[in-house]
Amino acid sequence: MKINSTVLLTLILLILMLGAGSVSAFLGFNLGSSALKGVTTPDGRPTSKFASSKASNPQQPGVALLKEEDILKIVKARIEGKTKAAKSEKQEDDEEETKSSRQKPEEKPQEVSQEKLQPGFPVTAENQGVTLSVQSVRYSGGDLLLKVKMQNKGADSVRFLYSFLDVTDDKGRTLSASTDGLPAELPANGPTFSGTVSIPTALLDDVNKISLSLTDYPAQKLKLDVSNIPVEKAAGLL
Repeated sequence: MKINSTVLLTLILLILMLGAGSVSAFLGFNLGSSALKGVTTPDGRPTSKFASSKASNPQQPGVALLKEEDILKIVKARIEGKTKAAKSEKQEDDEEETKSSRQKPEEKPQEVSQEKLQPGFPVTAENQGVTLSVQSVRYSGGDLLLKVKMQNKGADSVRFLYSFLDVTDDKGRTLSASTDGLPAELPANGPTFSGTVSIPTALLDDVNKISLSLTDYPAQKLKLDVSNIPVEKAAGLL
């Protein structure tokens, strides 16, 4: 009886596969066993393990455990020391404050010195109890600064919008200006308010005098005209 070559080849392949699988399984088992040598199952009782390790390992040299009574004494002493230190610091601070208060002379109220006005100032305009006055002029940082004071002695408050402030020179030309510190509203019978009006000096090369014109807002029933304000540099340097 002849054996078919295909069947024979199939049997040979099966035998080789079984042999290779057996060899690989054996090698894998040996490698795994050698890798797990020395590995033990963890102890599920940590209390017993800690007790055994404490019994097997005596107290390490150089480590001193304090008693509870000693710890309480140390803490109490530190607390008392901090309290005494805080009390002594507080007493020292109180003594220093007392000494400083005794040594500090009584402050006398400073006398208000009267403002020295430039020649030709102030230049004032008044309408319906509202006053606008230019106290002085000076040149600073490329601008002409006009010190202005405003007061309302009337019975009604007055509002202003300073974008309506018109500044003209002695030749009738309109100049650009900005304000600082002037109130938007003057209360009735109120105090005096101070501010500044700034004009770029580039616009004042050949100007000797300027004029200010301001109306209330929004009614525009009140008009303040301050004319012939001397702005020549000689006056600004006084």
